[in-house]
Amino acid sequence: MTDTSLPAAADLGTFERWLSVWVALAIGGGLLLGNIFPGLFSFLAALEVASLNLAVAVLIWAMVYPMMVGVDFGALRQVGDKPKGLVVTLVVNWLIKPFTMAALGVLFFEYVFAGLIPPDDAQAFLAGVILLGAAPCTAMVFVWSNLTRGDATYTLVQVSVNDVIMVFAFAPIVAFLLGVTDIVVPWDTLLLSVGLYVLLPLLAGYVTRRNLVAKGGEAAVDAFKSRVQPFSIIGLLVTVVLLFGFQGEVILDRPLVIVLIAVPLLIQSYGIFFVAYLAARAWRIPFSVAAPCAMIGTSNFFELAVAVAISLFGLGSGAALATVVGVLVEVPVMLSLVAFANRTQHWFPKGGDAS
Repeated sequence: MTDTSLPAAADLGTFERWLSVWVALAIGGGLLLGNIFPGLFSFLAALEVASLNLAVAVLIWAMVYPMMVGVDFGALRQVGDKPKGLVVTLVVNWLIKPFTMAALGVLFFEYVFAGLIPPDDAQAFLAGVILLGAAPCTAMVFVWSNLTRGDATYTLVQVSVNDVIMVFAFAPIVAFLLGVTDIVVPWDTLLLSVGLYVLLPLLAGYVTRRNLVAKGGEAAVDAFKSRVQPFSIIGLLVTVVLLFGFQGEVILDRPLVIVLIAVPLLIQSYGIFFVAYLAARAWRIPFSVAAPCAMIGTSNFFELAVAVAISLFGLGSGAALATVVGVLVEVPVMLSLVAFANRTQHWFPKGGDAS
């Protein structure tokens, strides 16, 4: 596989170098606008199909599409020859992450925060974080991979394999950890998400790549990705505004609860990332594979978690609230990890032979 490691910081545009500032402004803007124009954000939040918000879905699609243009279909069959990154992803996502999330939930909601949270709320919050822990990311990981100049082809395979496993493993894991036997996977949410965030942008990326290669080879592909990158970042910022705007009133009305739920989620997110990232480093996996494989486990399929929480416990339940907090925590956390990964890419080999 070709080396797609991130160029030096000096090669980044001014807009990308100051991304953390723009995200902070987007979070503040979302909170402000959500409280000034609650009716508008309620209307946008109601635009859902199978628990997927259509406004956010369009923005995520736009962010995923540039990554898909970089997928080399001819190299897909080579991924099986270099399985280390895939092994790390699968072990972390399915043998570690759900169980550490459940353990952290019990620790904080039943012990550390026992005097601050009523027992019924503690159990509801625990259910919500368990649902998040059992649902690795499908869509946004393409965005994080793109921001680290990850190997687009390998990332696609990692996400696709995770999605296949999730079809069979999500319900049994959640049922085991929650002690609930009637877990029903919302197939409409799962299938629509895969179609909207993986298959459609992959098809669009394939057509675009084929046309670009025919006209100017790989140089034309690289030039196109450079041109659309700013629009992808703008889409990310608008997504942040919408996500925080949707929950602006809740955040300001119940700030302590939001913080308490966020604590185990933050510890889990950073912990899982470093488990996968350091395992990839120890195994000498190239950075273009190591960064995305660590971020897939760190990021969550929050649409699936929200949908199951609502179906099991109700729209206004603590479980549903916990999954929403997961959404709010994810973007700032993932961007901080993108920045960390880009600064530490020298820890990893640059070629593809070690993967």
